[in-house]
Amino acid sequence: MPSRNTKFYSLLLLFADVAVLVLAFTVAYVLRVQNDPRPLLVPVYAQTYLLTFLAILPFWIITFASLGLYSSTTYNRRLVEWTKVAIGSLIGILLVIGWEYLSGERVFPARLVAAYALAGSFLLLILERELMRTLRTLAFRFGRGVSRVLIIGNSGATKDIARELAQTTKSGYRVVAMNCPAKLVPKQLTVEQFTNTDEALAAIDRLNITTIIQTDLYDSSERNQRIMSAAQVKHINYNFIPGEAEFYSGKNTVDVFLGYPMISVSQTPLIGWGAITKRIFDTFVSFALLVILAPVFVLLILLQKIFNPGPAFYLSNRLSQFSKPIRLIKFRTMSAKYGSKDAAEEFRDMGREDLAKEYELHRKVSNDPRITKFGNFLRTTSLDELPQVLNVLKGDLSLVGPRPILPQEVKFSKGKAALLHSVKSGVTGIWQVSGRSELSFDERIELETFYAQNWSFWLDIKILFKTIMVVIRRQGAK
Repeated sequence: MPSRNTKFYSLLLLFADVAVLVLAFTVAYVLRVQNDPRPLLVPVYAQTYLLTFLAILPFWIITFASLGLYSSTTYNRRLVEWTKVAIGSLIGILLVIGWEYLSGERVFPARLVAAYALAGSFLLLILERELMRTLRTLAFRFGRGVSRVLIIGNSGATKDIARELAQTTKSGYRVVAMNCPAKLVPKQLTVEQFTNTDEALAAIDRLNITTIIQTDLYDSSERNQRIMSAAQVKHINYNFIPGEAEFYSGKNTVDVFLGYPMISVSQTPLIGWGAITKRIFDTFVSFALLVILAPVFVLLILLQKIFNPGPAFYLSNRLSQFSKPIRLIKFRTMSAKYGSKDAAEEFRDMGREDLAKEYELHRKVSNDPRITKFGNFLRTTSLDELPQVLNVLKGDLSLVGPRPILPQEVKFSKGKAALLHSVKSGVTGIWQVSGRSELSFDERIELETFYAQNWSFWLDIKILFKTIMVVIRRQGAK
């Protein structure tokens, strides 16, 4: 929801970035030219160096803008922002080098100046943006730059949006009034609640409302028009957020059809170039991992033969993208006589009706007697998952995605299997970094549905980094 405050903050970021880049290039020049006695490749006067950089600087800022570094969707997410700053800094240095090549004029008097400029620009930009984030949070805490919000609607989204915006120091919004049923007002919020829309609109000046958020289109077009007109007359922000989750999840495109705006809704944003990029990334990383982990594979296979006699690997029938059957490869963790039938059936054959019922309820059991001691070691360290890299290289799985489900689990997904399988299943996923085995089956399905509807390449990178930490800490592996 762009507002005057977010636009002002974006403008401050732009000017701060300009100042920091000038500082980074100045420091790089001083460190190498004035404080390093070694000879230079070519003498470049400080004035010429800075003037040339200032001529290229606008293109560097345009690059930052094209990467979304002045958009709230980027600077409100630290990992995404840092990644894009790194990419932007590298592209910026390449622009300067390209200028040298095309113009024939030397900008950098020595190679180290370019290296210092790259490292300095990245580090100083990160420091500057963290400082700006801290200052903005402090401003929000003291009520500076905060948008005062009136929320109008009757859907579940009304309550969700109010709850999210309640964190003023993070969102920059303060919900001061709601036109909705009392049950939709979050308990932790102290707001003025209206049941009549006209009364809510009449209170705009008294409550100093600066933003209206509407979550429902009412049957009365005249009522909808009154709400929008009130925002226009008062010169305040108006935002419409559809209350149906399908309209703001997945990938949406807006076009004009017969003179009317038309919203096309896809199940997932993981289509087109996004899917191609993800596949290239999966292929490259899985191949690299196979080369690096080859000695580990050989060692684990030998240990399997010693401590867990039988086949080294276990092939499990699972469903991946578009409910396509795949053969999931894992190191075998159970005794060789188990795993050929459904777990509940095997527990009943063992006379463990209690475990059969526990599995049917949660799709897992806390203490599985079928797992060997060495198999338990493989599971707690997550080493049993390593062979799935082969599935990734083959194209059956992605590195990140929903957990591939068993064919018999489709009936437990409450109609969401089709949505989950709109994207390729993964070795790890949002379930892996959010509790793993501690999550109930329904909670896992909800998380993975969110992933399918809100995929981004940056979300995949974040999940991969978090997975490494989860595995190191052995959180939730069973």
